[in-house]
Amino acid sequence: MNSVSRMTADPPWTIGRLLTWTAEYLRDKNSDSPRLDAEVLLAHARGCQRIDLYTVYDQAADEQLRTQFRDLVTRRAAGTPVAYLVGHREFFSLSFQVSPDVLIPRPETESLVVRALDLAKAMPAPIRIADVGTGSGVLAVCCAKRLPTCSVTAIDLSPAAVEIARQNAAKHKVAEQIELVCSDLFAECPDVAEFDLILSNPPYVATSEMAQLAAGVRDHEPQLALDGGEQGTAVIERLIPQAIARLKPNGWLLMEVSPNNASRVEQLLADSNELAVCETINDLAGLPRVAQAQRKGG
Repeated sequence: MNSVSRMTADPPWTIGRLLTWTAEYLRDKNSDSPRLDAEVLLAHARGCQRIDLYTVYDQAADEQLRTQFRDLVTRRAAGTPVAYLVGHREFFSLSFQVSPDVLIPRPETESLVVRALDLAKAMPAPIRIADVGTGSGVLAVCCAKRLPTCSVTAIDLSPAAVEIARQNAAKHKVAEQIELVCSDLFAECPDVAEFDLILSNPPYVATSEMAQLAAGVRDHEPQLALDGGEQGTAVIERLIPQAIARLKPNGWLLMEVSPNNASRVEQLLADSNELAVCETINDLAGLPRVAQAQRKGG
């Protein structure tokens, strides 16, 4: 009998006991956050909020719940990220639908949103924003929610990602502000300088570093959104000149980067005579994360 099947073999199983046992089991399987994983998965299986588990801590878990929960725990122990198991992830205090077609939103990307919103405060309305490589649409949706007069062009090469972003825009009631485009960078967009802000969380992991990623990332998240080529900057090198052509004078280009290639990205930006490069912004962990440059005024 395997370890997970013991959930049904040794009653009584209360909500509290399920959580305690599962957290220990996932810890043995090298989960970085075993207790949180257990709570999120059990709340999903019960169809409730995570905090609600503590109001039913002593309640018995019936066989149907244990069976559904056991399946989720088994898949989590095998490496499937929790966000893919439950179908959503919180980002910037909003819940976003995710699937294996898109990257799981990460806290460090919130630094990019914060910087974009800070810059937008000084811009006259209406503001036009491009989100290149939108994935689940977190950048586009967060900007649209916080900037009601802005319009966003959200671009992704993956049709499946575009559909996820479409659903998230509708969920958060900003669909009218967001135009979704399936495109390789700006290939399907007019070559017109019309954007005040261009944001991107492009693939930036060097190919040689891919094998070193955590198994949950390497084996489950889309390679297309991770692998940035030999130096991690292949997509960024293509994006910069396309962004310059579409930025208004004094418009800004913000890109999430890897701490391993931040200095190279700064040099790529500096190589253009049309951009004024600013210092890369650190994330909450103190690592260089948001490269930024402003198109010189006309």
